[in-house]
Amino acid sequence: MLNKVMLIGNLGADPETRFTQDGTCVCNLRLATTEKFKGRDGNQQEKTEWHRVVLWGRLGEIANQYLTKGARVYIEGKIETRKWTNKEGQDQYTTEIRANEMKMLGGTAAGGGGGAPRSGGGDFGGGQSHGGNQGGGNFPTHGGGGGNAAPKSRSNDPFANSPDFGDVPIDDDIPF
Repeated sequence: MLNKVMLIGNLGADPETRFTQDGTCVCNLRLATTEKFKGRDGNQQEKTEWHRVVLWGRLGEIANQYLTKGARVYIEGKIETRKWTNKEGQDQYTTEIRANEMKMLGGTAAGGGGGAPRSGGGDFGGGQSHGGNQGGGNFPTHGGGGGNAAPKSRSNDPFANSPDFGDVPIDDDIPF
């Protein structure tokens, strides 16, 4: 069986972080993914989905340190549904993405291209590395345990001046 989620979206709010009794970090993100398409009438349309994302441990600490509202991020993880009891004693269910990998992409919803003020553009994962730190960039790759992640200044970001392709229209008439 396979339970895998891959999302690229923008944060709708700053990360919300708390710690368990044993000191484990739990970071919650609200991630928006927007799909652009042509409607039946031929007009460009958008549909936005909101996702609850949970990052545990060091990955949560990194998200809290580097991400801010509007930051573009890649999330990989799995779907989990948890049961909890509300104040009235009724059972409630919440479905969320439990992230095991995060990559800060540096863009924003507005297409600013530079990313969030604290964004380093790094690659952070909770396990295996997919390509690691290839290309000699200044971006650390973290597996779920430890490592010192200091915020990078924008001058060290090799993609800071890259174009943002978020405004490129989607054309259904492409022959491939």
